[in-house]
Amino acid sequence: MKLLSTHQAHKAMDGDGVNIRRVADFTKLGFDPFLMIDEIKSDDESDFIGGFPAHPHRGIETFTYILKGGFEHRDQLGNVKAIRAGDVQWMSTGSGVVHSEMPLADSQDGLHGFQIWLNMPAKDKMRPARYQDSGDIVLPQTNLDGIHFKALAGSWNFAGKYLNSPLSELAGKAKIADLTFAANAKTDISLSVNQLNTDDGCELQKRFVGIYIYSGSLREGLQVASFSESYQAGHILVLDSQEIMPLQAGDEGAGVLLLVGEPINEAVVHMGPFVMNSQAEIRQAIEDYQMGRFGNIEQ
Repeated sequence: MKLLSTHQAHKAMDGDGVNIRRVADFTKLGFDPFLMIDEIKSDDESDFIGGFPAHPHRGIETFTYILKGGFEHRDQLGNVKAIRAGDVQWMSTGSGVVHSEMPLADSQDGLHGFQIWLNMPAKDKMRPARYQDSGDIVLPQTNLDGIHFKALAGSWNFAGKYLNSPLSELAGKAKIADLTFAANAKTDISLSVNQLNTDDGCELQKRFVGIYIYSGSLREGLQVASFSESYQAGHILVLDSQEIMPLQAGDEGAGVLLLVGEPINEAVVHMGPFVMNSQAEIRQAIEDYQMGRFGNIEQ
């Protein structure tokens, strides 16, 4: 694949003083159907101990993946679930969700995780909320030539093995995988001719393909033996879905999230926790929340 653009995550703060690293695009929609990636990574509990007290959402889907530590999720639908290392969680907020995400006691030794926002098409933004997590299921994974591939959402074909995550209904036919590279391990990334493609009904030329580097570094170039650029943790690489792109980890290896989805191509109006298609819909979301129409979390 051809590298189209690179973007660097920036320090930010959210919730009750939680320090995060964020890459987002709510205007140009260069990551469509994805809107934002938040990464929490710290061994200092003061960076995350405040957590994310009860707050609303409308019009988006949130996808959470934990590598270390964990959160307790609560929402007005009655879901109460501990999301721990290795777990994933999907919440399609639709017309409205109120939820909280507070660090678990075993997060005192550190927390590393991600929350990814996806846009919802206009036709689905006011449907009832949906919730799903990986629960006690071990997510499908495999190894090849120093690369560990874990299917977090959607269906994949890696190294001749079909890997199907139980989370398969993300907006924009999105799918997400975690790839861990050993030192200097390399692979060709292509959705058209090799191991990452499955028949998911998504037109190849319309796919968004992004790689978020969360540890180590990646090198890329036109020839596997001649890598011209190096990208460190905290970068997202946007790739041309119709071309092959060789990637190789640096001497310390690499951890990356592979994000694939079909652009929704609709206008986006964003205000805080709400993502709708017009200012009028944003005003309605605010009024509905203030009037208590989203419901409340039962303690």
